[in-house]
Amino acid sequence: MAAGWDASAAAWIAHIGSEGDFGRVHILDAPMLARVRGRGFRTGLDVGCGEGRFCRMLAAEGIAMTGVDPVAALVKQAQALHPEGRYIAAPAETMVVDAGGFDLVVSYLSLIDMPDLDAGVARMVAALRPGGTLLIANLNSFNTAGMPASWRTSPTSERYFAIDHSLQERDLPAVSNGIPAVTHHRPMMRYTPAFLGHGLQLVHFDEPAPGGGPAEKADRYRRVPYFHIMEWQRPA
Repeated sequence: MAAGWDASAAAWIAHIGSEGDFGRVHILDAPMLARVRGRGFRTGLDVGCGEGRFCRMLAAEGIAMTGVDPVAALVKQAQALHPEGRYIAAPAETMVVDAGGFDLVVSYLSLIDMPDLDAGVARMVAALRPGGTLLIANLNSFNTAGMPASWRTSPTSERYFAIDHSLQERDLPAVSNGIPAVTHHRPMMRYTPAFLGHGLQLVHFDEPAPGGGPAEKADRYRRVPYFHIMEWQRPA
């Protein structure tokens, strides 16, 4: 997976840049930041930080940020754009950070990129202090179950979203905006036990709708919500 992203890093940086893409800008950024603001978080860890865009947004909220990503080129870009942050090139599954050292741990569309979900979750939970928050934005499982050709046209020319093999966990080689990547489809019943097994408590769940953007694209994201947000808390 990291090798594929290494080859795509420049294209990814050009695509996301500092502005972000439709899903981030018009759907996820606002509700993710709303779960953070005014809650007194001081130290944050962004797992799968990419080029560091969300780290910089959280730093602007006064949080001292550490970002981790397996792709060295993305980490280099993140550090260059945010010199006061701390960035580490490592997979989530083997990252070495301070145990219990963070008030807030974030996974912003990175769970789907982790080949070993259980190992990645275990490292994220270990990084949380007691009473800390794990904030996740992820692709909905029925969405990844429809990849790569989710939207199709019926014989009557109606557009519809097709899914198949929803309960079958599998790799998803894909190209998005010309950027090749490997993601992973997992049913929802695969994700929740990974967090419950560590004793975390689910305190928030949402499937946010678009708050703007091109009307036709926003309509697709309302018909089939692409994302969900989960907030888990480590008991004090």
